[in-house]
Amino acid sequence: MARLVKRPRLPQILEFCAEEPIERVFLEDVARRGLGRFAALRGGGRFTALCHLGANLVPSGPGAGAFAEVVTRGEPRMLVGEESAVTELWEAARGLLPEPLDDRPGQPVYVIDEPPTPGESGLRRARLDDLDALVVAAAEAYREEVGVDAYSRDPALFEWRTRVQIDEGRSWVWREEGRILFKAEASAWTPRAVQLQQVWVEPELRGQGYGKRGLADLCRLLLQTTPVVCLFVRPENAPAIALYDGIGMRR
Repeated sequence: MARLVKRPRLPQILEFCAEEPIERVFLEDVARRGLGRFAALRGGGRFTALCHLGANLVPSGPGAGAFAEVVTRGEPRMLVGEESAVTELWEAARGLLPEPLDDRPGQPVYVIDEPPTPGESGLRRARLDDLDALVVAAAEAYREEVGVDAYSRDPALFEWRTRVQIDEGRSWVWREEGRILFKAEASAWTPRAVQLQQVWVEPELRGQGYGKRGLADLCRLLLQTTPVVCLFVRPENAPAIALYDGIGMRR
């Protein structure tokens, strides 16, 4: 019978994440960087499930409902991860957590491991002189994706987070004449995979191929040093899915 481990050690966390490096890319990334807290289930001499405990609750593995007793110690805002693990944890903890504002089952994960055709864009790493523009863009992208104005809720935190992404080399942009033709961030990055988020083009510039060109060049850049680029998307977001299909990503 699996037992709950409230302070799992890094080597065991990494061993667990290596079994599913794409699904568990976020867990491995935050563990390597020493961010957040974890709980694990151990059985048969190995971890069988893991959960990141923080603003994002991220469970993985069978039996995730066992984490219900520890997930309420913080103030979680989102429960995200592989669908069966999320469902198990939610069913066990739903009486202890607020009702969700939104539920998004069936979100597909897209991956690419072969460089796509070059986009010949002006993509580059973001710099500090891009910060003001990227804060505005990131706030709009978050509002489009989640339906929440995160910037108004805490402007200082939002600006700090955007700056950290730039400082850590996890933010890329293509700008011309002050317009953002394309931007994206790495939400998780390990030796095995990079997970992208906030793939965004200014609304007035959409439908002109900038997203395809920028994303193709970003994937080519990342695949020089990392085996796989991945991301997840709302199943009803047809334009985004067409973009990912268009550069050769697969579900």
